[in-house]
Amino acid sequence: MTGTIFDIKKYAIHDGPGIRTTVFLKGCPMDCWWCHNPEGGDGDAGGLSEKARTVSVSEVIQEIDKDRIFYDQSGGGVTFSGGEPLAQPEFLKALLEACHYRGLHTTVDTCGYAPTEDFERICELTGLFLYDIKLMDNDQHKKYTGVPNDLVLKNLRWLVNRGAQVQLRIPLIPDITDTEDNLSAIYSFLEDLPDLRGISLLPYNQFGADKRARFGLGDRLGKLPSLTKADVETVVNRFTPLGYEVKVGG
Repeated sequence: MTGTIFDIKKYAIHDGPGIRTTVFLKGCPMDCWWCHNPEGGDGDAGGLSEKARTVSVSEVIQEIDKDRIFYDQSGGGVTFSGGEPLAQPEFLKALLEACHYRGLHTTVDTCGYAPTEDFERICELTGLFLYDIKLMDNDQHKKYTGVPNDLVLKNLRWLVNRGAQVQLRIPLIPDITDTEDNLSAIYSFLEDLPDLRGISLLPYNQFGADKRARFGLGDRLGKLPSLTKADVETVVNRFTPLGYEVKVGG
């Protein structure tokens, strides 16, 4: 079994619990305006696809096994990110099975836009889902990500109702996702999901824009206002009454 990856990051500390190795799989059904990893998309991304390479499951596992001592000492493990890892469902499942066989904790970082059947196939092999929720208005979601949000919301409900461990992640993009209407709609939606592991708020930074500029890609966002520490703390306090642990980053 082979698949396509574009990076393997060692000693990751923001992609799940403990010290982790994060494997970035190529391909993504979304085209988010603020994307930090444009090289993970389906296109050439201004030549960034040169980083992509075809690898076997055993090759990836060999890299993962090199840092086993750090996982054991820190309660870490392996995170599969992208792109969107479920864009390569068979390869992802094979990787998860290999990690499960070795007793490694697994995390899948997902945008949620994949067939529900693909989530069903990996649910029992995944220790934690890092699950993005971006925009509740369907038209806005299509505008800023390229796809509707109905499947994203359906899969989130399915995972939580199935008893999966889900850490929700909300990117705070000024004037886009970080608006009164959108945050209120997310809050209302989460009132019916009492069993999340927690919420991570991801404030916007210039990393994605800088990368796009470096490789000659277009900038659809323009200059955005900066979020202050007080701005972010206001959002933390907004979601705290839901009863979840709400943190910034990770």
